[in-house]
Amino acid sequence: MPTLNPAVAAVTARIIARSRVTRTDYLRRMDHARDSGVARAKLSCANWAHAFAGQTIADKLTMMGGTVPNVGIVTAYNDMLSAHQPFERFPEIIRQAARSLGATAQVAGGTPAMCDGVTQGRPGMELSLFSRDVIAMSTGVALTHDAFDAAVMLGVCDKIVPGLFMGALAFGHLPVIFAPAGPMPSGIPNAEKARVRAEYAQGKVDRQTLLESEVGSYHSPGTCTFYGTANSNQMMMELMGLHLPSTAFVHPETGLRDALTAATGHRAVELAASGESRMADVIDEKSIVNGIVALLATGGSTNHAIHLVAMARAAGVLIDWTDMDELSAVTPLLARVYPNGSADVNAFQAAGGVAFVARELALGGHIHSDVTTVMGKGIDAYFREPAMIDGELVWRDGVRDSLDTDILRPASDPFQKDGGLRLVKGNLGRAVIKVSAVKPEHRVVEAPCAVFETQEDVQAAFKAGQLDRDVVIVLRFQGPKANGMPELHSLSPLMSVLLDRGFKVALVTDGRMSGASGKTAAAIHVSPEALDGGPLAHVQDGDIVRVDAETGQMEAVGIDLATRPRALRTPAHAASDSWGYGRELFSLFRKGVTSAEEGASVCFSGEGE
Repeated sequence: MPTLNPAVAAVTARIIARSRVTRTDYLRRMDHARDSGVARAKLSCANWAHAFAGQTIADKLTMMGGTVPNVGIVTAYNDMLSAHQPFERFPEIIRQAARSLGATAQVAGGTPAMCDGVTQGRPGMELSLFSRDVIAMSTGVALTHDAFDAAVMLGVCDKIVPGLFMGALAFGHLPVIFAPAGPMPSGIPNAEKARVRAEYAQGKVDRQTLLESEVGSYHSPGTCTFYGTANSNQMMMELMGLHLPSTAFVHPETGLRDALTAATGHRAVELAASGESRMADVIDEKSIVNGIVALLATGGSTNHAIHLVAMARAAGVLIDWTDMDELSAVTPLLARVYPNGSADVNAFQAAGGVAFVARELALGGHIHSDVTTVMGKGIDAYFREPAMIDGELVWRDGVRDSLDTDILRPASDPFQKDGGLRLVKGNLGRAVIKVSAVKPEHRVVEAPCAVFETQEDVQAAFKAGQLDRDVVIVLRFQGPKANGMPELHSLSPLMSVLLDRGFKVALVTDGRMSGASGKTAAAIHVSPEALDGGPLAHVQDGDIVRVDAETGQMEAVGIDLATRPRALRTPAHAASDSWGYGRELFSLFRKGVTSAEEGASVCFSGEGE
């Protein structure tokens, strides 16, 4: 393999040095769990009998022998999420695959799986980010039965894969494989969907027209086809070595998907028997860097500026936004997939997909090739893709040349020479901007700001014409401590309209935007958040704010914010965010959560005290 890019090597070395204590401690714990012996052998006869009392007679006879692997399945199945509906049938496929090798498999437990597409703009979105840590804890509950020799994670969407990942790493002494369900077939073009949304925001079309457009977009089982957080998850799981190769974007209701699910079961049994590729060895500093680079090279979701920090921490690896920013500066942008282009993930897959991206990044020296994956040593297995030939699953080399250079380009001729993520900082704090979808002429905005506490207030001001000007929208008290850090995706259409009207517009917020962050400059995840003493609490209407994604600047111009009084949350807003829609159950999360740059996590918030 070619020499690793010096900047990637330097960032990796810094992460290794920073993580020395936490990583050593993590591996010590995983080694202790591994060395304590096969989990089943530690269970009493009564414990073990309870573990398989509900199984088939044949499986009981196998399990009574206590000598063959037992695979635990953790599933995020529900049939409200289109992406997770196919998981209803996956456990039986995995059971049959295990049986074919003389082993067994069981559903160890389930996790919640909420849909951000349903809760966007609704109070339930304030539970969305916290659901990630609930999922991690649920995964821990499932696997703590200690009856398994390997595990398969069934999950796709936004907070679900990061949560499964974090929870599974607590059992990193086991081999763990993630099995996706794949995207739905393409619906109406993304540009048409965005047009109807913008027209609805302006009152030009009615709700029925909007609904018909949305139904045309989200129409069948499978992941939504834009390149948001869910599909970014799948890209990263492959480049971090936790999928079978090129399984991310195979449609759910196909023979190939079922064959890949069975192959996942087979591989889990093989790894359990051999003791190879435990998750603690697959996920290390190098694989975390590979995941970051893959995200940047494909223009992936901004949500992972938060998730990846928490995910890495679960393996004892400490990363921050400076690491991501420095990697972004040397990572070529290889893909244009909506919202960074007009194509969807199905077109991306047809053009060459993950196998092409993996090959280009590895051969270009942009990622570490000397990693451990669930396929063994090295990254080259991920240059291949699956196919069904005469009813059999086979693996073949992926394409070496993109089949559509408007969607996918080689590292030697990228869409741009850097990745899609920028760190911005200044007297307003630290934030990230996804610039891969923002045209260069819209990346620098300096204008009087308009300050809001809720997205509903922003929408009301837009409808009243109060934002028809050059403006920086400052939306504060949206961080994890304030209200769980909801996505503010409902603001994207109105900001797009303002931009199309010829105004300079940017957003500065301690909330999240989404995996579908669009064409306007949005400085998001501002840390520290306003409720936690952050500078946004001192900004006032009319202050000149500069957002410069080119130089990395985020400033209230010519203002000493320290001399300003600190704004407090409007009591009515603070009260309404604390109850209803299950929010009262999460008061301890809001009190104990870490900052956005620390991963907005409660799982690790008490460490070091």
